[in-house]
Amino acid sequence: EVQLVESGGGLVQAGGYLRLSCAASGFTFDDYVIGWFRQAPGKEREGVSCISSSDGSTYYADSVKGRFTISSDNAKNTVYLQMNSLKPEDTDVYYCAARGAVRGSMWCNNYRAMDYWGKGTLVTVSS
Repeated sequence: EVQLVESGGGLVQAGGYLRLSCAASGFTFDDYVIGWFRQAPGKEREGVSCISSSDGSTYYADSVKGRFTISSDNAKNTVYLQMNSLKPEDTDVYYCAARGAVRGSMWCNNYRAMDYWGKGTLVTVSS
């Protein structure tokens, strides 16, 4: 059974930083995409950043480019999202999600393409 467990959310002032972690277990796929999605109340879930296991390619939403960095530690089966220069509009519940048996990171474009989801971690950025 695939499990994704997020951690690292919290309250931070605008301009600050946080690092989210997603610990993955139960993966049996050689190729997969894994990343971060977020959803504000009343809005559709959107892809923030993803990374591909097959080629290491990454995807970033335009709103976070230059501020967020995704990385993975395969030995620890953990994916990280370093979030710098946080803005109040980054306030959301952040979910870790993955899809197996695929290549590339552009799957991040469509949250409905993800097969596995964590329960989410809340990030609150105060102004």
